[in-house]
Amino acid sequence: MKIGTIGSGTVAQAIARHAVAHGHQVVLSNSRGPASLAGLADELGPLAHAGTPEEAAAADLVLLAVGWPRIPDATAGLPHFGGRVVIDATNQFVSPPPHTKIADLGDLTGSEHVASLLPGARVVKAFNTLYGQYIAADPRHPEGRQVLFLAGDDADAKTTVKDLTAAFGFAPVDVGSLREGGRLMQLGGPLSGLHVLKQD
Repeated sequence: MKIGTIGSGTVAQAIARHAVAHGHQVVLSNSRGPASLAGLADELGPLAHAGTPEEAAAADLVLLAVGWPRIPDATAGLPHFGGRVVIDATNQFVSPPPHTKIADLGDLTGSEHVASLLPGARVVKAFNTLYGQYIAADPRHPEGRQVLFLAGDDADAKTTVKDLTAAFGFAPVDVGSLREGGRLMQLGGPLSGLHVLKQD
């Protein structure tokens, strides 16, 4: 599979490392251009290369992992997704800790808002409940596998993300739709920041 990242921070790099370790191609992108990612692509090896957001968005599966205030610019002008899967790893921090401010979206969940900006995408919420160091680490532990909560409105898209992340070693747990499950997972929800292991 070819996986594109829109964003190249801690979460995107962690998932990219898992992806190349399992034989997937990765296209990394950010707002600063491919040249700024050349060193990271070299570090990740021959399966990774730097590209534009448009190139990343054309991959088989796309990861959106940028700061909340940057989402409009990061998604503006991207082509129609044509039913491809987008993993939304964002959180609606208008400003991060210690002076935390959460975006007020009214009745919408964060991922419903994100989905409205990505025409044709089948959005699956995942990875946003975990701190970056837990995503980057080997998800297999002596005590069990790192649980990865996910939510979405398309069953096949969720299966794609479940299969991919289970291969990485995570224990994916489907918590429902972008509305109900997304509300559990987003900032202030009971699953936000909940790090648990599944005993096998």
